[in-house]
Amino acid sequence: MKRINEFNEDHVVERYEQDEAPRYQFDLTRRGFVQILGAGLVVSMSGNSALASGEPLLSQNRSTKINERLHIGRDGIITIMTSKVEVGQGSRTEITQAAAEELKVSTDKIRLIMADTDLVPNDGGTHGSQTTPRTIPAVRSACAAAGILLMDIAAKNWNADRSKLVSGNGFISEPSSNRRISFGELAGMDEIAKSFDNAPGSDISVTPVNEWKVMGTTPSRVEGENIVNGTYQHPADILRPGMVYGKVLRPPAYNATLRSVDLGPARAMDGVTAVHDGNFVGVTAPTSHLAEQAVKAIEKTAQWDTEPHPSSKELFGYLKNNVSTGGGRGFRRRGGQNTGSIETGLNESTKTVKESYEIAYIQHVPMEPRAAVAEWNNGKVTVWTGTQHPFGVKNELVRAMRVSDENVRVIVPDTGGGFGGKHTGEVAIEAARLAREAGKPVSLRWSREEEFTWAYFRPAGLIETRSGIDDNGNIKAWEFINYNSGTSALATPYDIPNITTQFRACDSPLREGSYRGLAATANVFARESLMDELASAAGVNPFEFRLKHLDDGRLKDVLVKAAEDFDWENRSTLKRENRGVGLSCGIEKGSYTAACVEVEVDRKTGTIHVLDFLQTFECGAIINPDNLSAQVEGSIVMGLGAALWEEMQFENGKILNPTLRQYRVPRFKDVPPIEVVLIDRPDLPSSGAGETPIISVAPAIANAVFAATGVRVRSMPIKSDDLKTG
Repeated sequence: MKRINEFNEDHVVERYEQDEAPRYQFDLTRRGFVQILGAGLVVSMSGNSALASGEPLLSQNRSTKINERLHIGRDGIITIMTSKVEVGQGSRTEITQAAAEELKVSTDKIRLIMADTDLVPNDGGTHGSQTTPRTIPAVRSACAAAGILLMDIAAKNWNADRSKLVSGNGFISEPSSNRRISFGELAGMDEIAKSFDNAPGSDISVTPVNEWKVMGTTPSRVEGENIVNGTYQHPADILRPGMVYGKVLRPPAYNATLRSVDLGPARAMDGVTAVHDGNFVGVTAPTSHLAEQAVKAIEKTAQWDTEPHPSSKELFGYLKNNVSTGGGRGFRRRGGQNTGSIETGLNESTKTVKESYEIAYIQHVPMEPRAAVAEWNNGKVTVWTGTQHPFGVKNELVRAMRVSDENVRVIVPDTGGGFGGKHTGEVAIEAARLAREAGKPVSLRWSREEEFTWAYFRPAGLIETRSGIDDNGNIKAWEFINYNSGTSALATPYDIPNITTQFRACDSPLREGSYRGLAATANVFARESLMDELASAAGVNPFEFRLKHLDDGRLKDVLVKAAEDFDWENRSTLKRENRGVGLSCGIEKGSYTAACVEVEVDRKTGTIHVLDFLQTFECGAIINPDNLSAQVEGSIVMGLGAALWEEMQFENGKILNPTLRQYRVPRFKDVPPIEVVLIDRPDLPSSGAGETPIISVAPAIANAVFAATGVRVRSMPIKSDDLKTG
């Protein structure tokens, strides 16, 4: 169910943390090449190179020319180019809507080329919920500029008054004379080609929200029919002539070093090619089954040196005792606050709370594990792969394969899920190495076990807090120290006089990286749990306690709306055995969310049943209501897994639960009735929505568990043993 509420009044924007910077910096040295897309404009493209330097992502789109962004064919079809990736979040449809809106055409006139590094400008990777606030405005600006130029050229050729011309459905027309000319006809004119070879001017105006015809609606999903009928191609579906299949030998444990290996048993198999280069060992074969058999034969001969590795049972003590001093993860060293004096605040407090919160490593669990097809031709490698960072992966290939920039092309078919887990190009590099050795195109598909073991994880974290309240229920002190998980949403949005928040990078025992919501999932869990603990200490309803410490603004709006629609006032006062309600709220990526939930706890087993879930969400002007609602619902379901079950277990350098049979994710029976309430703010710019809705899920559930049982839980996932009474 979904309700959309429109708020038109002005509000002060709350402060919030920007997303953590990706581990890439973009080289401003540009190269040019030419590509002709059918009959129409010649597109002169430029691409940036990405360097894995650990520096923040630099601004994209600063000098993108119109002809780098769009192409108009003589048939009137408009092709839009972007490096953004479709990973199920609906960006293909929303970018199509943006182009159609500004060019005044229907969406079926728009085609997208996404994430082909030989054809598209570098808009950066698909991460940080930046497609909506950065790429869509760039597309709109280029299309609006193109529309103006088309009108100008038509007026010039007709010697007509431009103000009397009308653009619509792919034509420029002059109603007074019944003259009209198609975009396709105009595209063949030299004046258009010259005009499009410039960046849009800074004064270009896009269609205001109150005049939207395509944006703000829910058109049919682009490629939706192919998804339903099974013809949609993901990276694992790519086939090339003469293609063989690859498989890589994996170490028996993390940080293991290969001492020796015999490739003979694999090379004796018909059609098998085997590669050994340092710690890398792989094979290719005519079938994936034979490739797997060849790796098993090699595995029997491999000798490895291993080293000690901590276990998940000792994880949080390990993190605290291994704070990094080398700055290896300095790219996330920000987000701290230091206001007033914590000691002064604690001295002014009559009640204090000192607690720690633990957040486990978890997997992204994309529907499609990593996959790539690599093909070499005349010294150039083309790789089809599922990544959220096509230009970043291109640069990884440049360095790994020791080839020039123009000899690498990365193409990203629409991909079966990412959730922040597919920024890197390891599978692309493996496929390229195997393909060069085999002299044939190679398809390499990671198994689920490989995905669970060798991909990176959402960082684990330990969060230590100290806080205090006075006799009037005012928070006087707030100390919040995050070990390892990161800085997103580290700063508190609540009005507190004495605040210290810190992030301390640690030497992580597992490979870690971006995840949906980044560290906000950890920081909001700890912060919103702590707010409930303080409310309990003050003897105040958790909703009223939050309102007391929030200024008027967008966060307060979503919280009030959630409480009203959930009937919090009545439901929070009902006393029912082992049942309770909880709430939470938060800000991330410029979006605002609040959640209310009811749970029931089986005290014999410690099992938590989520009975009802309502979430309000506000991200400015809504571009596509149904797609936005789906984003929120998907985040809620994903958040259930992180709150209740998901946790990587490891010992002696090995993952102990590397399959979906062993690693619990939400199932259909686990999903409660969900109500999403979207708050439309046409007076505000649109923000991304792929990540923020997840952050309020776990703390709302944890707070509801306390209301149901009187037991305070301080870990993600919630430990069922803590809730058992017998």
